[in-house]
Amino acid sequence: MTPEMAVRRLKELDREIQLLDHANALLMWDEETYMPERSIEERSEQVALLQSIIHDRLTSPEVGDLLTAAGASDANPRGEASLPQESQAFLRALQRRHRREAKLPAELVSELVRAATIGQALWRQARAKSDFALFAPQLRKLVELTIRKAQCIGFVGHPYDALIDEFEPWTTTAEVRSIFAGLENRLGGLVARIGAAERIDDGFLSADFPVDKQAAFSKLLLEGMGYDPKRGRLDESAHPFTTTLGRDDVRITARYNSRYVKTGIFSVIHEAGHALYELGFSEAIRGSLLATGTSLGIHESQSRLWENIIGRSEPFWRHYLPLLAELFPSQLKGVSLERFYRAVNRVEPSLIRIEADEVTYSLHIILRFDLETRLVSGQLDVEDLPEAWNRRTQELFGILPDSDAAGVLQDIHWSMGSFGYFPTYALGNLYGAQFAAAMREAIPNLDGAIARGDLRVILDWLRREIHVHGASLTAAELCKRVTGQGLSPDFFIAYLEQKYAPMYGL
Repeated sequence: MTPEMAVRRLKELDREIQLLDHANALLMWDEETYMPERSIEERSEQVALLQSIIHDRLTSPEVGDLLTAAGASDANPRGEASLPQESQAFLRALQRRHRREAKLPAELVSELVRAATIGQALWRQARAKSDFALFAPQLRKLVELTIRKAQCIGFVGHPYDALIDEFEPWTTTAEVRSIFAGLENRLGGLVARIGAAERIDDGFLSADFPVDKQAAFSKLLLEGMGYDPKRGRLDESAHPFTTTLGRDDVRITARYNSRYVKTGIFSVIHEAGHALYELGFSEAIRGSLLATGTSLGIHESQSRLWENIIGRSEPFWRHYLPLLAELFPSQLKGVSLERFYRAVNRVEPSLIRIEADEVTYSLHIILRFDLETRLVSGQLDVEDLPEAWNRRTQELFGILPDSDAAGVLQDIHWSMGSFGYFPTYALGNLYGAQFAAAMREAIPNLDGAIARGDLRVILDWLRREIHVHGASLTAAELCKRVTGQGLSPDFFIAYLEQKYAPMYGL
């Protein structure tokens, strides 16, 4: 069998796996949106069965033999040099996924899926009652299974290496810890300087903003950003998320708060950034393993760029504030552009990650990274997690959670078994700022276009420079291609300083 024939057959098998992945995603989307409460037990069995089938397909001897026939190996994951670049990128991605899955026993995969499905249901109950004890036994089980997973995959430096590699390929715990150490110090200094300045009043954002009108404004935002309602939909969930159910079916959810309008607005912009990425892959890779983000850090760069660098900019609200005021005339009466712009960018340490400002947000991620690395290394017991969470919150933000719901139970990720996921959020901030700097150099009078509501110029640049590649390039390769250098926190810090120094008179 020639390498070309092997690649052709692998792509056929991969397409079947993608269809199974999308069917699984549909079940998970339903669980988070419309699924009846009592159906959770059978849903866990359904999801576990699908995941088991996917695992079997990925680890089948046929896939291993075909990868070998194509010349792909751990030493040479791209296969034969004579193959087209797209085929080599496909082999690299499939070789990596096949290698990871092959190390995991099928029973462990099924057990993890069942534990995560039940874990999410228990987390929602515990969060609603603000009672960590309701969730703790299941979390303990998830941590134990996750440690087994890391041991099966293998690692050199830290068990967390095997976990973060699932979400941010070819990244190590030591690398993230080094980046975060410097970032924590620089952000902490900026937060302290802002804290000494006069506070910005954003009280008007806590008026009564009916959810139905917020949803109507969300549709205006999605239309302006270029999200096609024929290729997705917007729903509500306890935790906003984006999920891909097909090549032309990428759905997003939002969470609205009638007493704090920023929650809904910026969750929609954020999730739309994810969705636009998923909808922007080239025709050559659509429907394949390459039709996904190259890493979750890159994925998060797209949502954070839209949410903060564009969505919290003065030019953006020069266009959208009048539209928002039409829906909420009494709530926004007399609110000037400058006052609104300052309010949506107010910096203040807070407890809830998804409502955090862009200056303090990465500190929330550093907190979670610290705790979950200690959990999987055995340095922290699950029952001690609330106390450790509160202590670290006090260190980073100078405040204490007043409940489990506002503290250790606020995120869904651990209930999903997604250990290793959190660092990608902060890495996304860094990538996003670096990409935005390159975009600003490439697009003359970018602010003028944004102020006119012409967001298409942004989407076109992102599609051309970032989206189209999908996972054909690694995060490091993409960053170097777009910006001319490797990832650097300097762009993010420079962006924050340039924006917030004049705003707070620093």
